[in-house]
Amino acid sequence: MKSSTKNKVEGTVREALGEAKQKAGQVLNNPALEAKGRSEKIGGKIQKKVGQIEKVLDQ
Repeated sequence: MKSSTKNKVEGTVREALGEAKQKAGQVLNNPALEAKGRSEKIGGKIQKKVGQIEKVLDQ
């Protein structure tokens, strides 16, 4: 699998997991879990962008 595709897929998964953690933190009234989920979600978005940039640069 190309690096760009791998980064996009991993970024999407990481973003979804972060979203789930963030929602769980809200439901459980756990600010630490919510913050961790938010940061993981942002990290996933960044990783997806890196994959998109790699794809453009490979062309």
